[in-house]
Amino acid sequence: MRYLVAGAAGFVGSHLCDRLIAEGHEVCAVDNFITGAERNIAHLKSRPRFQFIHHDVIQPIHVDGPLDYVLNLASPASPKDYLDHPVETLRVGSEGTRNLLELALEKDAGFLLTSTSECYGDPLEHPQKETYWGNVNPIGPRSCYDESKRFAEAVTMAYHRTHGVRTTIARIFNTYGPRMHLNDGRIVPAFIDQALRNAPMTVFGTGAQTRSFCYVSDLVDGLLRLAHSSERLPVNLGNPVELTVLEFAERIRVLTGATSQLVFEPLPQDDPQRRRPDITKANQVLGWQPQVGLDEGLTYTIEYFRVPV
Repeated sequence: MRYLVAGAAGFVGSHLCDRLIAEGHEVCAVDNFITGAERNIAHLKSRPRFQFIHHDVIQPIHVDGPLDYVLNLASPASPKDYLDHPVETLRVGSEGTRNLLELALEKDAGFLLTSTSECYGDPLEHPQKETYWGNVNPIGPRSCYDESKRFAEAVTMAYHRTHGVRTTIARIFNTYGPRMHLNDGRIVPAFIDQALRNAPMTVFGTGAQTRSFCYVSDLVDGLLRLAHSSERLPVNLGNPVELTVLEFAERIRVLTGATSQLVFEPLPQDDPQRRRPDITKANQVLGWQPQVGLDEGLTYTIEYFRVPV
């Protein structure tokens, strides 16, 4: 098959390209490098089934030849990145998603939108099911990301209902693994970076807030299962094992052998207090559940960052 992957040089996008190439598919990779890194896909550029297009999807995109699937992973995804690029984040979620939907319509291709658990905001329902409409502050600093993804879901469903595009929507929960940016503000790379330097580990708030972390290979597997499915409504993809931020900091401290102390800073505005996916639907519809345990995944990730990248 031939896939277009938008956001191909990003953390998840590059791992998705690896998986597709390993399975023998053709990949047309698209990125503008606003947050993606060329090094993430450098090892693929010599592959005969890999094509790279430097392009910003907020502009219409034209691709020669047929496409079987359009996979939309184009968006800043870490708090640091989308707070640094709020307008670009809103535009890629709205204009970018529509342009990629137009491409899928033109090519009669399947379409996958990578949405986010941020659609649930600071949730009042726990764990979060796909039927929950969320608790989002539409004018807060995080709204550029939350609302861009909520709009992206709406326009995706509109193209399905109006034009019959074969759309799928993944709501991704916290994901980690090699190729994350150490300075992107997310918990995993921040803690690993600080622990490997034996620097103080920064905990926001009291550390009692919870997160659930999924290793990137599990997420990629879920995304491809979903893309090939007939499920048109959103599906949660994440690991339901829930830890407090303090528990997670301690786990990384043990695995790295760090002597880092914990330091506490104020919690950012609208930061969710609890976050855990209900993955019943993913299990029933896709036969999917995470396979990589937290210690195993963290060990892979820590070893990646021990070597200068």
